[in-house]
Amino acid sequence: MKPEQPSTPMLPKNDGLGRLSAVWQWCLLALLSAVFAGVLEMIGIPAGLLMGPMIAGALVGMNGGTIRLPRQLFFCVQVVLAMMIAASMSPDLLVTFSGNWLLFLAIILSVIGVSTLCGWTITRMGILPGTTAIWGSSAGAASTMLLMADAYGADARLVAFMQYLRVVFVASTATIVSHLWVSGVEAETATHWFAPIAGLPFFMTLAIGIAGGFLGKILRVPAGAFLVPFAVGSALNITGTLTIELPQWLLALSFAMLGWNIGLGFTRAILAHARRALMPTIVSIVVLISFSGLLALLLIKVAGIDPLTAYLATSPGGLDSIAVIAASSNVDLPFVMALQTARLLIITLIGPALARFVADRA
Repeated sequence: MKPEQPSTPMLPKNDGLGRLSAVWQWCLLALLSAVFAGVLEMIGIPAGLLMGPMIAGALVGMNGGTIRLPRQLFFCVQVVLAMMIAASMSPDLLVTFSGNWLLFLAIILSVIGVSTLCGWTITRMGILPGTTAIWGSSAGAASTMLLMADAYGADARLVAFMQYLRVVFVASTATIVSHLWVSGVEAETATHWFAPIAGLPFFMTLAIGIAGGFLGKILRVPAGAFLVPFAVGSALNITGTLTIELPQWLLALSFAMLGWNIGLGFTRAILAHARRALMPTIVSIVVLISFSGLLALLLIKVAGIDPLTAYLATSPGGLDSIAVIAASSNVDLPFVMALQTARLLIITLIGPALARFVADRA
């Protein structure tokens, strides 16, 4: 089988909202995001500050919007979210994993296996060529899978469509499940957006996070702008070396920009290019989400993990959006992140060889 040639991403045409200046597009996006986020927060949807901007971004992107979140800002978003999650890590997590590591490894490999099977089926049916369907179905971080797929000759546009559609489905499903699970269980606590913060810990948190993000980029670690600050911050937090301090307004802004980055990826050009793969992709996503739900039941029965934690831990990505939803819910955040991170690392290590192996036999 000849390797596919990576294609140039399709740029949106200047029609619809594209006729407006970038300033007006950003203003419209901000207004829609505030409306959607406000409604979702009012009705108690977890991660409304992520889902609202994501919906707004998708509407702008699909109606001809040409704006995109700058890479520098997305880098900052990853750093902030990584340090936020690192603040919740504790030594107790190692105890949980040491007694059940074989079960956790089996769960991770099962999710990877089912996602690969979905990609193989789409390829076998002739809907998408070669490794494109396999990379598009891979249950890893969407941005990481997109970069690796492009490097290995898959159609970057179709992979992006499949990955981000999965992120939207998974994030939406996880948000709904979280809302239904916690509804009526615990009272809402007031959020102090501009509460006083400790200056030195805050600047140390940012400095270490940014340094870790740049180190991840330099070392070319997959999802390094997220994983390296997460690893360094977790180690420093667990040992008591660093007190991680992040204001609520910064977290809210980071959630919104993550939602924009996902939503704005859905353009008319990409949707038109991927029309043939839409229904098979949706079916594969539903199958993967359902299978992950069954794995969550296994965690509940065997390891005694609470249901919502188990569901979020086994949800098939994306890592950053699941982290935001978990942080907005009453769950064991370190456990969720440990299982999600382990799956990302494993699929990153075996992904290229697995994609080529399956594509050659499709």
